[in-house]
Amino acid sequence: MLGVQREDKVWFEITDDQSDRTSADSQTSIVTVYGFYLQESPIHLTIIDTPGYGGTRGVDLDKEIAESLLNLCKSAEEIYEIHAVCLVIKATQNRLSDRQIYIFDAVQSLFGRDIVENIVLLFTHSSGAPPRNALTAVKEAKIKCALNDKKKPVYFLFNNCQSETADEDDEEDDKEREKRLDSSWNLSFKGMVQLEKFLDTIQPKSLKMTQDVLKQRKQLEANINNLQSRVQVMELKQNELKQTRVALEQNKKDVKENKNFEYEVDVVYKERVEIDPKMATCCTVCEENCHYPGCWWVSDLKWCSVMKDKHCTVCTNKCHYKEHIKGAKKYETKTKKEKRTYEDLKKKYDGKIRDGESLVMKLEEELQELEEEKIKLVFEAFDCVETLEKIALKNDSVFTLLHIDYLIEKLKDMNKKEKAEILEKIKKRAEEENTRALGFIKRIKEKKSYF
Repeated sequence: MLGVQREDKVWFEITDDQSDRTSADSQTSIVTVYGFYLQESPIHLTIIDTPGYGGTRGVDLDKEIAESLLNLCKSAEEIYEIHAVCLVIKATQNRLSDRQIYIFDAVQSLFGRDIVENIVLLFTHSSGAPPRNALTAVKEAKIKCALNDKKKPVYFLFNNCQSETADEDDEEDDKEREKRLDSSWNLSFKGMVQLEKFLDTIQPKSLKMTQDVLKQRKQLEANINNLQSRVQVMELKQNELKQTRVALEQNKKDVKENKNFEYEVDVVYKERVEIDPKMATCCTVCEENCHYPGCWWVSDLKWCSVMKDKHCTVCTNKCHYKEHIKGAKKYETKTKKEKRTYEDLKKKYDGKIRDGESLVMKLEEELQELEEEKIKLVFEAFDCVETLEKIALKNDSVFTLLHIDYLIEKLKDMNKKEKAEILEKIKKRAEEENTRALGFIKRIKEKKSYF
């Protein structure tokens, strides 16, 4: 496409001027799109590069890659179909590292299962010989990819040698060096031609199912985070109820005679706190964190990944996107001591209570409503896991494991044993499939070396 010849001093080079970029820019530049639109070529090529996976900044940054891809699918320059997903591996490897296994797990967990025929392997640093050891490593890692007529993985070979200037101390003579460069060029050119033929013959896949996978992943994470927050509120409200009960019991005589009295309780409230440099999308009506970390690239919140039909899919009241705000703050649940009176309680319920017993019943009703909301959210999260099981290429990803324990615990608390058992089977299979990837995540969290 670019007319590069063997004799050119530079074959391919990607330049990236870092001089004007801030640290914030470098943290968010995790997906890069390269477009090749040449007038003299009938081919338009778009390459989406995801270089940030498996870094020392951990899983949160890797989640942002999924967010970036989802945003790319929904942007003005929408990419609605894809011809190939290319996994790059050194031809000399006889075993994939834990980091590589984690990366390939993370990549495959992004896509719908209909994309498997479009996943190919690019073996670099190749000598031209069949990469038998590397293919064995791919098989052992259970990487899903396109298969040829012989049921073997589809792959292409490349040699990364460049026409670098020879050092004065280099013992290699000019003829040997030119011979080596010729061999390198011919191998890589052949690999490129074969890859181009593959792209010409393969049917591109719509990213509709992949978008659904990305949305379900985000919905699962948002539901779990919101569920944890609501459970915390519920437990604190239960404590407030117990304190109210004690006060009513201690002042039973005054209650019976309908006399006013004062008591103290721990009251639950929400406060927005700084979370810089991350962003959060919060509902100002429900006072909940609907998306955290939020979509830092979204200017109009109706495009936030937790919004559907202009309404939030996460917050309690499913509020309109205009009721939400985005910024470097999120809601935190806190408690404070507060003096209350029996008269205040009666006013709160607008005369709907007759005595202390009916007051407790009213509070119990509120707690039951909270419990029903919790059950609804747990079931929504469970449905996300089940949907991912059906549509995701990698349905037993480590990303699902990050949330599944909490969900199992809540289902058991609700006595939903059948649903809990379904998730436990998924968890067991995922742990068996992802032992090394999980080990990598653990070491990253502990800030230990993974090389």
